[in-house]
Amino acid sequence: QVQLVESGGGLVQPGGSLRLSCAASGSIFSINAMGWYRQAPGKQRELVAVITSGGSRNYADSVKGRFTISRDNANNTVYLQMNSLKPEDTAVYYCNAEGYRGSTYYARRPFSSWGQGTQVTVSS
Repeated sequence: QVQLVESGGGLVQPGGSLRLSCAASGSIFSINAMGWYRQAPGKQRELVAVITSGGSRNYADSVKGRFTISRDNANNTVYLQMNSLKPEDTAVYYCNAEGYRGSTYYARRPFSSWGQGTQVTVSS
């Protein structure tokens, strides 16, 4: 099993900043990609940002120039730095990781895991 634990959400005023963290744990052989998704009430879950093992990044158009995704490979952790927050950024933010679990090359199995979600509220 691979578990993801998220932290860093909270209440901020418009224009403020938050930094989300997501740490993966368990028997992890490798992680191919980690990303952040969000879901607002009555809306579908949408991709916010993703970073691959090679360091390539993709962002939703709505957050480009404001959010930055980064990673700490040694600790299997991904971060989302959110600046210039807007009320429309209000949502539950979920971390996702996919890759291979297991202790060895021959025991490895693919996985895709989700975090529990962390609430981000942007309001004056």
